[in-house]
Amino acid sequence: MPVFLTDEWFNTVEELTAQAGDLALPQALTNLSINLIVNDADANKELSLQSGQIKKGLVENAKTTLTMDAATLRKVFLEYDMAAAMQAFMMGKIKVQGDMSQLLSLQAASPNDAQKSLFKQILANTQ
Repeated sequence: MPVFLTDEWFNTVEELTAQAGDLALPQALTNLSINLIVNDADANKELSLQSGQIKKGLVENAKTTLTMDAATLRKVFLEYDMAAAMQAFMMGKIKVQGDMSQLLSLQAASPNDAQKSLFKQILANTQ
């Protein structure tokens, strides 16, 4: 089972996403592009949320950049725990640069059954 945010993990996420097929994403997620910088003890990890998918590396067209630790990222994006997201934001564990409205779009877009299934598969394949 791949360790969270390693190259092997990103490859697994890509494979699981491809196997999931059409996720019927809401328009709010389809147009969303957010960069994520994860503070790690060894080095920062850079990834992005593009069209509802987690991808390795930053993208140029992102209007928003979030900085957080790996545990917070896992809670928010894999476990889709919005209460944890709000708490982390209020405690300063999530730092935001850029367009805050992107976060409102993300928060308002409830995952559908296909997305929830994909999140569960990714989480089950994450150490």
